[in-house]
Amino acid sequence: MSGALAKPVMRGMLAKRLRFHLIAAFSLAIGIAATFKFAVAEPRKKAYAEFYKKYDVAKEFEAMREAGVFVSARPTGK
Repeated sequence: MSGALAKPVMRGMLAKRLRFHLIAAFSLAIGIAATFKFAVAEPRKKAYAEFYKKYDVAKEFEAMREAGVFVSARPTGK
């Protein structure tokens, strides 16, 4: 076998691969974070805001009191 194999390039290989993988990981993380923010977090914030626009705390308390949820606040009939 007289065919000479080329020596692998080892000098600077870690730095070169690390630079590539850090850039790729950072880009992927930013992309996933942005996707999560706009696909999940923003619609959730809008849904909560819409819910609390119509939510009446006093009405909900009265409904729970009449259902007998509270020990200290008896239903009005008792």
